[in-house]
Amino acid sequence: MDRPELLGTGMFSLEGRVAVVTGAGRGLGRSMALALAAAGADVVAASRTMTEIESLRDEIRTLGRRAEAVTCDTTRETACERLASEAVERLGRVDILVNNAGINIRKPVLELAAEEYRAVLATNLEGYFLCGQAIGRRLVAQGTGKVINISSIMGTVALPGQAAYASSKGGVEQLTKVMALEWAPFNVQVNAIGPTYFETELTKPLFEDEERREFITGRTPMGRWGKAHELAGAVIFLASGASDYITGQTLMVDGGWTAW
Repeated sequence: MDRPELLGTGMFSLEGRVAVVTGAGRGLGRSMALALAAAGADVVAASRTMTEIESLRDEIRTLGRRAEAVTCDTTRETACERLASEAVERLGRVDILVNNAGINIRKPVLELAAEEYRAVLATNLEGYFLCGQAIGRRLVAQGTGKVINISSIMGTVALPGQAAYASSKGGVEQLTKVMALEWAPFNVQVNAIGPTYFETELTKPLFEDEERREFITGRTPMGRWGKAHELAGAVIFLASGASDYITGQTLMVDGGWTAW
């Protein structure tokens, strides 16, 4: 089309594209995988737990999209390479990676064991590097693609007890910038999304702690926690042609938290 500005909402279509989503079995990962499918993408759902991603796979298929479930421990290089290979083998190509697998161990610095610190970085940062590297090779080779790394407000701000998590997410945002610079000549855009506190299984202990819940709610200008579906617009935007001239950025979806 010689007038792409006239595509309207069509510029957000993901028809014909294949997305790989890690940590897709529950919470934000599951919601984002469904959002991508609803926008037209076929989806490879990855997680350590097969039962969760099998359920997601079946739900995506009811939307009329192709979907596959692949178990993957993103801390292992061979597993990430297998995920990339199986995505291409099963669905013919890969166009989008959503790096989302993550864990958190909330402890003060003086109580956080070294192995706990390393475990969080291994999943939240090194896992993004390994999956990004494996799928990035395919995207660079084909001369088009999108990588979306899920960061957090903790990549920008800090709270007590978040040493490991904040370290990992700060690293994610820097990794995003380096990937973006290196892959820009190959028409591969790499961006991040920085969510605030969303109501998920991961944050359930915080939400059920009245003091913490009220602190987070009060600290958020919009006065509430995020809902999983409220990441849909951001992930579709960054996965689609609507963001073709945006790379190396972190899109905050935080109810205004980082505007303070």
